[in-house]
Amino acid sequence: MKSEYRIIVVGAGIVGCSIAYHLAKFGENDVLVLEKNYISSGSTGRCAGGIRQQWSSPHNVLLAMRSVKLFERMSEETGFDIEYKQGGYLVLSYDEREATRFEENVKMQRSLGLNVELLTPNRVKQRFEYVNVEKVLLATFCQTDGHANPHLANFAYAHAAKRLGVTILTHTEVLAIEATDSKFTVHTSRGRFESRILVNAAGAYAGQVASMVNVKLPVESYRHQILVTEPTKNFVDPMIISFSGNFYVRQTRHGQFIMGQGDKDEKPGLNYNVTFRFEKDLARKMCWLLPFLGKLRIVRHWSGHYNMSPDAQPIIGESPELANFYYAVGFSGHGFMLAPAVGEALAEKILFGETKHVSIAELNVDRFEKSTVRETNVV
Repeated sequence: MKSEYRIIVVGAGIVGCSIAYHLAKFGENDVLVLEKNYISSGSTGRCAGGIRQQWSSPHNVLLAMRSVKLFERMSEETGFDIEYKQGGYLVLSYDEREATRFEENVKMQRSLGLNVELLTPNRVKQRFEYVNVEKVLLATFCQTDGHANPHLANFAYAHAAKRLGVTILTHTEVLAIEATDSKFTVHTSRGRFESRILVNAAGAYAGQVASMVNVKLPVESYRHQILVTEPTKNFVDPMIISFSGNFYVRQTRHGQFIMGQGDKDEKPGLNYNVTFRFEKDLARKMCWLLPFLGKLRIVRHWSGHYNMSPDAQPIIGESPELANFYYAVGFSGHGFMLAPAVGEALAEKILFGETKHVSIAELNVDRFEKSTVRETNVV
């Protein structure tokens, strides 16, 4: 194991592994990935695995559309079955102002080339008879949205990166970082490593890593809880989500239903505890939406973190304060679904100075010096 690399990536979640994989794919394999625990131990391994292109921000729509193109060929490209399914996303609105925004969003999404439909409650019931449409005002549906197994997708990028020569060290915690004009010196629980370029893909710990090089990133991490049921016959294809209803639910390939909701009273900080109140509130809500769920038992319940930015859009790019310090942080709960496109784009930016598929220029931290528009399609 050597101590000097051209590029060090902090974090082996799917964002960090996607960055490392794409760097190697484009010819740069002198890359070290540092992970304090194990691959997929953080937010990636604790998420629901949804892959959605229906956003209120054009930046997120374009990134997500590119990610879908990459998800479609990920299994073939990496050799891993990631349980990818384009079962669609059914987005339900229970709020009049939100329903109006949905109509505006669909116009924008279609203008960018996304095939998305507006559905009345009756049309929802005709196509998805198991959904309770009481109080639904409007819905949208995109067939090319879907879901995948987040663990397998993370492993797919990690193993593919290693095959291309990338080094990944797990159980290696970053303790301190020294930055000079010519290099970064990263002190870890397994010794010291140096690089010319440093990439922060540390998820819930992104703010802490940035502070080690005296860079301020406006991100905060919030606990987000999820539960999963016992398996049953597989018959629900789409991910079903509502921003005004504050929920999402999907059925996995193996028949379990995985679901979650946000908590408006959650305080920022790292908290892996779970609460019975969450189980009770979400179970009641889900049994109302999908009455057949009342016959299923909850088998697991866990928590992860949303690393939030002020406008609920990712912060991606090179620091204006510190040359060669890059980051892909603040995904606000959507790092998994955007990871393929973000990894590709940031690798292109690092190696070629510009992106070739999707621009990330307007997603850097300096956007907060101007007025920003918040992404509203967030649970």
